[in-house]
Amino acid sequence: MKTLIDNLQGEGFESFFGEVVTIFGAIYIYTGKLVGVDATCIKLENPSIVYETGSFSEKKWKDAQALPSKFLYIQIGMIEAFGIVKQ
Repeated sequence: MKTLIDNLQGEGFESFFGEVVTIFGAIYIYTGKLVGVDATCIKLENPSIVYETGSFSEKKWKDAQALPSKFLYIQIGMIEAFGIVKQ
């Protein structure tokens, strides 16, 4: 069996640099401005942890609490999904 993998420039995390993203991790949901990516982790600026989403049709999270640090690093291996969910 032959497997083809396309490495597209500007796709994945790269396409969200500078945007406020939502990260669905193995356990928690995080949100913050994506300011860094390397082979093992991503870096969020002004991060929050989302304890309760509320309706996804709403503009804001029902319960998102700011973390007490300017930056948060998240291991890529713990990320299940990511993107811009709330604006």
